[in-house]
Amino acid sequence: MSGETLRAPRQQLRPLRASDFRFPRISCGFQILSHQLARSHRPQHNSSRLRRGGTWIQRWRVPLGFVCAAVFLLLARPRALTLAAGGSVALLGLGLRAWASGHVRKNHELAISGPYAYTRNPLYLGSFIIGLGFTIAAGRWILAAIFLLLFVCIYVPVMRIESRTLSRLFAESYSDYARQVPMFLPRLTPYRTGDAERSRFDIGLYVRYREYQASLGLLVAWVLLALKALYLK
Repeated sequence: MSGETLRAPRQQLRPLRASDFRFPRISCGFQILSHQLARSHRPQHNSSRLRRGGTWIQRWRVPLGFVCAAVFLLLARPRALTLAAGGSVALLGLGLRAWASGHVRKNHELAISGPYAYTRNPLYLGSFIIGLGFTIAAGRWILAAIFLLLFVCIYVPVMRIESRTLSRLFAESYSDYARQVPMFLPRLTPYRTGDAERSRFDIGLYVRYREYQASLGLLVAWVLLALKALYLK
């Protein structure tokens, strides 16, 4: 590198303005949780076709998550029993997502270890279980019906698109994996290969993908539901 490139140009100093300072915005628990669940799973390797086109579902699932979270909180009628039962279910989904995040190495290799040995989409399955826990906690059957409809209409097409993308990227290795491992509902015995047996959970991946935000969102959202339960009591 030449010395000329190291010399920074002179800039005229100006008084500081209020716009020069940026302060972080604080999101409510439902926004944190819905955003994290909506962005839960990208293809394990980037695809230029998906970057250019994709589907309207992929582009709008995060905004839809915010809208659904607001509607959910508005219509929820939680009680102590439903909060306890739903919370237990949601924690199972949260644990599954945490487990999965420590095994997926995006842009590097096909994830087939950990929960990926049972289902091709453990992050989506974890999101589904968390959503199921919320509908139980809400105590409203209409919310359960809305949740199931939205999940089928949004995430099932996304899983199919990502499956086709992975098939193009990983060819025969993914084809063999897809033949033996279900797309969503898990198999009873793990899919085994030499690579899968050597792979272990990596806490660094959990932190890198900021999966802890889902835990934070779940905690804050549950507090909001508990407060609403006290208000309705």
